[in-house]
Amino acid sequence: MSTATIDRTAPEATTGEPPKKGKKKLLVIGLVLVVGAAAGWWFFLRPSGPKEPEPGEVMTLEPIQVNLADGHYLRLGLALQLSADAHEADGSKALDAAIDLFSGADQSALVKAGQRQDLKHELEEKLHHDYHGDVLEVYFTEFVTQ
Repeated sequence: MSTATIDRTAPEATTGEPPKKGKKKLLVIGLVLVVGAAAGWWFFLRPSGPKEPEPGEVMTLEPIQVNLADGHYLRLGLALQLSADAHEADGSKALDAAIDLFSGADQSALVKAGQRQDLKHELEEKLHHDYHGDVLEVYFTEFVTQ
């Protein structure tokens, strides 16, 4: 009886092929899939930054008269640009803030365009806070000093 010997050498040794050719191919395919999935997430599923609120209706308020320094006065008309999802807005907060801001101001300072714009931006910031973001912009519909 002859004993059969089992050849325990690797098939790669007999064929002469490198042992990692199949593993490299799987690694490249896996890497391509991961990069493709990351690109898909980046372009389609990535959360975008905070969206700018969309403008809604413009609420025009009745003009008011505000006492300035040295016996002068200001006739001021306001319009509020509300956001599209604004809750019911009441103009009383805006009028109160405008009175607080302009009362006692010097008339010569109000006729300067730069000073008037600074006061307008200050009023916008105050109203943005008071109305919890529902007021986007403030427009002067009247601005007359005497």
